[in-house]
Amino acid sequence: MSATAPSPAVLRAAANWFLDLQDAPACATTAAAHRSWLEADAAHRQAWARLEKLQGKLAVLPSGLGQPALRGVDAKRRESLKLLGLLLLGGSAAGLGWQSAPLRSLRADQRTATGEQRSLRLDDGGSLQLNTDSAVDLAYGEQLREVSLLQGEILVQTAADPQSRPFVVHTGQGSIRALGTRFQVRRDGERTQVRVFEHAVEIRTQAASQVPVRIEAGQQLWFNAEACAAVEPLDRYADAWTRGMLVVSDWPLPRFIDELARYRPGLLRCDPALADLRISGAFQLADGDALLDNLSTTLPLRIQRISRYWVHVEPA
Repeated sequence: MSATAPSPAVLRAAANWFLDLQDAPACATTAAAHRSWLEADAAHRQAWARLEKLQGKLAVLPSGLGQPALRGVDAKRRESLKLLGLLLLGGSAAGLGWQSAPLRSLRADQRTATGEQRSLRLDDGGSLQLNTDSAVDLAYGEQLREVSLLQGEILVQTAADPQSRPFVVHTGQGSIRALGTRFQVRRDGERTQVRVFEHAVEIRTQAASQVPVRIEAGQQLWFNAEACAAVEPLDRYADAWTRGMLVVSDWPLPRFIDELARYRPGLLRCDPALADLRISGAFQLADGDALLDNLSTTLPLRIQRISRYWVHVEPA
């Protein structure tokens, strides 16, 4: 076996260690055992170096592909190991099959990388803003103006259409029809969130055959493929990301860290022991590392950096 090609067994072992350390980032026993494994064989160190390089590659893949591998808490361990093993052995996403939904987003008409926002001028004079790690397909036909949100989050400002074509945003859970409006759509796993800033929208879930649910300016809701949840008042700073900001009011720290993780490459996790800490303020999204360091000077926590792409927030 050459020095640059660790065996499949060693690569899978490295993937196992990755998940072990992810599941127990503060466990000294696990960390010591991992160090012993690294010191036991040069091939182990080569495999671990390849995995750390992989972390950087996963940071630019769509969340649907990279995150199940990196976030073992949200995916079955067997599936995570399978994905990590395939990527480690294959060296790219090509062997995973280009017809899977996460990989289709790589070929989307428009997409953003993690931490990137982008504004687009639509053919009808409207505008579309893509948030971090987002992907859309655009289809303007004779009957409809359609946007398919494949992943992430968008802010839509519609314009009057000379052909009077309805403007519709599709997600995996249903569709949102604009009624002369400015609104925001976010896909999060098996659910979609809609926030309306001007006028109104109509929401149809995939399974619904009844009258669509209408929400007005100043309202928001979540829906899945089966039904819509209750209408809620709109978060005051829901569109702060369009200005490069994250504005929160009395959020539990884990929720804040989860939201910040959307804008930062790699794995960022918060220890559940910090669940009682609350946070408020306006934060610049441009430099997540500096933001984390500032938190550690004002709150009883510390930032553990295992690598550039693997960061854990834990009690001080």
